[in-house]
Amino acid sequence: MKSKALLLLLFVPVYCVAQKQIITERIEVTNRLDAQPDREAMTIMERYKPAVDSVMAPVLGESLVGMTAGRPESLLSNWAADVMVEYSDFLDGKRADLGLVNVGGLRNNMPQGTVRRGNIILISPFDNRLAIVQLKGSDLTALMQDIAAVHGEGVSHEVRMTITSDGKLLDATISGQPIDPERTYRIATLDYLTEGNDKLYSLKKAIRVDVSDLFTRDCMMKYVREHSPITSKIEGRIMVK
Repeated sequence: MKSKALLLLLFVPVYCVAQKQIITERIEVTNRLDAQPDREAMTIMERYKPAVDSVMAPVLGESLVGMTAGRPESLLSNWAADVMVEYSDFLDGKRADLGLVNVGGLRNNMPQGTVRRGNIILISPFDNRLAIVQLKGSDLTALMQDIAAVHGEGVSHEVRMTITSDGKLLDATISGQPIDPERTYRIATLDYLTEGNDKLYSLKKAIRVDVSDLFTRDCMMKYVREHSPITSKIEGRIMVK
């Protein structure tokens, strides 16, 4: 039996393929591609369209304003940070003292008018989960310094900060009160940030971290369904002097 197998292996033809030339072409991604779509590509994609539409097309609600993300403060980052606080009672029924999202994690804009499931997936496409970080007040002040150093992140309605144009923290309050260095504060944020990512190093000093089963995008979808029409405004959460 072994000899037969050996004979078979000996007579298996071997094909060698030599790559002679690689041709590359730079294709600029503009609205020209939408105006003149490639027919072959569209034919391939057509078979997947019903499945994609079933995920992306369902309407969640309405937004009174279009929202974009930016620094030091923006409509979308304000809204997203408030959403974190809204669903932060998963641990013991108590809401967080403040919410925090990274501007870089908000990957698309919120449209004005109809908000579909796909809009939220594009805003928050990663599998980040809602987490509660417990920080001592002195470390919370250090976190505010981290936020100032990157010229702002998404913070919730409870936060008021004053920073300098070169990234220094001048003042910070939570719900109108100075930060108590001895108190423990709860921050609703993404599990990704609890590791100190996006230069928010002070989150690694947490006394305790609890990660929920809720994806942040699911929190956003739920908020749109429950609070439609949604809105956001610039409140002076982060002021630059």
